[in-house]
Amino acid sequence: MQDGFNSTKFGLLVKDVKYALRTEINNTNNLVLVDTLQRMGIEHHFQEEIQSILQKEYEQSVCFLKYQTPFDVSLCFRLLRQQGYHVSADVFKRFKNNDDGTFGLKLSQDHVNGLIGLYEASQLGVEGEYILQEIANFSSEHLNACLANSDSCDEARIIKETLKYPYHKSLASCKAKSFINNFKGINGWGKSTLQELVNIEYSITQEIHQHELAQVSGWWKSLGLAEELKLLREQPLKWYAWPMAMLTDPKMSQQRIELAKCISFVYVIDDIFDVYGTVEELTLFTQAVNRWELVAMLDLPEYMRSTYKALYDTINDIGYNIHKLYGQNPTQNLWNAWVSLCNAFLKEAKWFASGVVPTTDEYLKNGIVSSGVHAVLVHMFYLLGLGVSSIHLEDVSAISSSVAAILRLWDDLGSAKDENQEGKDGSYIECYMKENKDTSIELAREHVIKLIEDEWKKLNKEHLHLMSQFLGSFSNASLNCARIVPLMYNYDDNQSLPVLQEYIKSMLYGDLSV
Repeated sequence: MQDGFNSTKFGLLVKDVKYALRTEINNTNNLVLVDTLQRMGIEHHFQEEIQSILQKEYEQSVCFLKYQTPFDVSLCFRLLRQQGYHVSADVFKRFKNNDDGTFGLKLSQDHVNGLIGLYEASQLGVEGEYILQEIANFSSEHLNACLANSDSCDEARIIKETLKYPYHKSLASCKAKSFINNFKGINGWGKSTLQELVNIEYSITQEIHQHELAQVSGWWKSLGLAEELKLLREQPLKWYAWPMAMLTDPKMSQQRIELAKCISFVYVIDDIFDVYGTVEELTLFTQAVNRWELVAMLDLPEYMRSTYKALYDTINDIGYNIHKLYGQNPTQNLWNAWVSLCNAFLKEAKWFASGVVPTTDEYLKNGIVSSGVHAVLVHMFYLLGLGVSSIHLEDVSAISSSVAAILRLWDDLGSAKDENQEGKDGSYIECYMKENKDTSIELAREHVIKLIEDEWKKLNKEHLHLMSQFLGSFSNASLNCARIVPLMYNYDDNQSLPVLQEYIKSMLYGDLSV
């Protein structure tokens, strides 16, 4: 980890930044610094200071009167919403024409930054906030116009990245490298301090991630499942990428490792259902999971027994470790999550075997469960220690459902099929086109993209609610789960995932230079 020199240097740099956060030069500089720390992925060192700044902003945010430019209003709005403050979208009404209600922004000065700020702010809208949808349309239209007329390669690249990967819907760690390399300081302050700080943090975090991946890979190898079942996807690096993205605090090492184990079984059992089992065999496996007894494996076909035992032992161990850490044993609820997942997998297997194409509503309701998100987030809930308070799983069910819907719909947008699977788990698009016989594949895909946008609005609403209930750790991790989904399903023509591969390489083995 850190050597003595780096540790001392790191501590001094953190003190410098904390001093800057506590010294109010002006409001905009403070907000830009908060945004910078978040984009660089080092904000966890300054949570108390950031909370103090944003709390003060919220208390003084009477229509944001002290901010006049689109950039300043947008930045304040976005930072407060990200932190869970439900500020009104009406703050943007000042930029509308009184005559016809259209936007009449004077964007002649620094207009690209203003448009980018508006577009980024619009991504935090919830259902019914039509003004934010207007802002999204207005800013994207004008940014595309700027892109067509831009003479600057850097400006064009930034506009493209913003439109394709808006900050709120992207992993901060995925965008950090580009941001850091283009960072020019804040009114002459911070460039060397923050870049040195983030370089030390980056090397520390990489070492942590490499150690965790080694543990996950060693655990997976020790199970021996890949040797017994040759068609299983053996992808510990991909499985670990999920918790690496979701739980960004370096201190959450054990939580990431345990979550990776859980995620590996979502993939493994999915393969059992899609590649190996007959409906009769899969019914036996589901019944065994419902019983949750080790002796139940004796009723299974030989090839299923090792998977069942590995699942049973691993989840019980996770439950035991959570009990040891927090004083409450969640194993019953962890088991229930696997029961629900296998029941959903079995329903899909029966649909496929009988040639049934369900309605879109039936498919999506079941697909939200079979996505595996619910099972993963239940485990994360308890790994974060939330089950020992007055908070219940029901309190986070809505955000889990939206994340699951986003994953299921993104998966079904992908044209790639994993080798050996042959698309045996259906598709929302297939169901939609059966219900709407005159529609084209292009229109069906547009419909799915619109559904994903709607789920993000629900997700934003639940994020505001959970933050107000002091469930920020769970809510932010759930958002990160939704944010990594496009990377997991962004296949190229060679059936590869280049964006995901670049992200993993950067997080584990890369450096911060371009």
